[in-house]
Amino acid sequence: MAHHSAPARVWTQVQPDSRTLGPSSARLVVDDVDTSLQQTKIIVGREALATKVCTTCGNAVLSFPMPTLNYQTAGESHGPALVITITGLPAGLLLDTDFINAELRRRQGGYGRGGRQRIETDTVEYLTGVRRGKATGAPLVIKIANKDSRLDDLEKTPPVYRPRPGHADLAGSVKWLTTDCRETLERASARETASRVAAGSVARCLLREFEIEAFGFVRSILDAVTDVHPGVDNWRDLRERRDASDTYCPDENMTARQCDIIRQAKIDKDTVGGLVECHIFNCPIGVGSSMDWTTKLDARIAYAVMGIQAFKAVEIGLGKDCAFRVGSQVHDPIRYEAAKRGDSHLGFVRDSNNAGGTEGGMTNGMPIVVRGTMKPIATLLRGMPSVDLNTKESQQSAYERSDVCAVSAASVVMENVVSFEVARCFMDKFGGDSMMELKSNVSKYLELARLLPLEPPVATLARE
Repeated sequence: MAHHSAPARVWTQVQPDSRTLGPSSARLVVDDVDTSLQQTKIIVGREALATKVCTTCGNAVLSFPMPTLNYQTAGESHGPALVITITGLPAGLLLDTDFINAELRRRQGGYGRGGRQRIETDTVEYLTGVRRGKATGAPLVIKIANKDSRLDDLEKTPPVYRPRPGHADLAGSVKWLTTDCRETLERASARETASRVAAGSVARCLLREFEIEAFGFVRSILDAVTDVHPGVDNWRDLRERRDASDTYCPDENMTARQCDIIRQAKIDKDTVGGLVECHIFNCPIGVGSSMDWTTKLDARIAYAVMGIQAFKAVEIGLGKDCAFRVGSQVHDPIRYEAAKRGDSHLGFVRDSNNAGGTEGGMTNGMPIVVRGTMKPIATLLRGMPSVDLNTKESQQSAYERSDVCAVSAASVVMENVVSFEVARCFMDKFGGDSMMELKSNVSKYLELARLLPLEPPVATLARE
């Protein structure tokens, strides 16, 4: 039965009927609708659904997906190109192509890189979703051409039957029921990280519109560890020092030691790994959520970092060292300074940041601090004991052209994948099909947050 009445603006909090919509959490939205219908945005799993619910019968009468910021990569190490598809970007976002290409160049740099970096010159080509330098709101498709394209040339790119310990070779060959590791290693290759740097750089174009900045660097290579402490006041200076370093470490003395370590590893026909670190500055309180484990920002960051090739651990803030301290030495005391209400923490100041900028899966206004562990690259010039998958006889593992150390590049990759997850949760929080709408949403939220405590009618937003 249809219900008819004059359109009215309805403000209400809808509690969805689990019999018709399933378990979910409801958010308030405002829309011009029939008074017998209430519109709400409901989160089901990771997908947002816009649903009109009839107040008479409680049934959902319309459901469709709402856009969420996401990306997907495609392409092989020696295929024709890498392709990145980004969805959910707000229309009107200015894409800083020079910045994006500069990040791709940084990924190709660093002491200890292999010959591939002298072949490729990574730059982005927009195939869809851009007009006059700005995102249109349509899927943004980016291409990064591979100059070293030879996937179907069996002479230059032969089958690989001797898997490398520590690489995806063996597990992938068994998974796809073949003794040729080539198909697995071509996709599993860290060449794919160029795609994620491109996606993250696009996301950073969005974050920078709100003065949210990312800074990544190399904390250590083997046992050469810097003790620099990035903060709001010094990170730009550290960035200049990082960019002057051959290993992307903002510490001249440690850079020299790290280069010596890499040089010796090359002589020994070995490889080395290290620690990389990323700080996100000026992200407002409340990005992410504690309502569902899939929407926790720290969880999403950890997932993204562990998805980088050769990463074996991720820490946020104090990380594993929390296990060796009592609570009073871990948690960051809070005080309020009205003069700092304009900062990202809205005046709720901490003198320490052991939490790494997140509590309960949400940003708390302090810098987000992420640390990742990259293992030594699995492709050793001297090889390692392995087997021939066809004969099962013992053999040294196969050698594919590779790096001695790619920790510097890994710092760039992590900086950008972390940025994408922050941008994803930022868009989940504030929404908006255009930059104009997004900026209005952010501004209104911060205005209300600074007014706390709100009066009960405002706090519940329940009125007609």
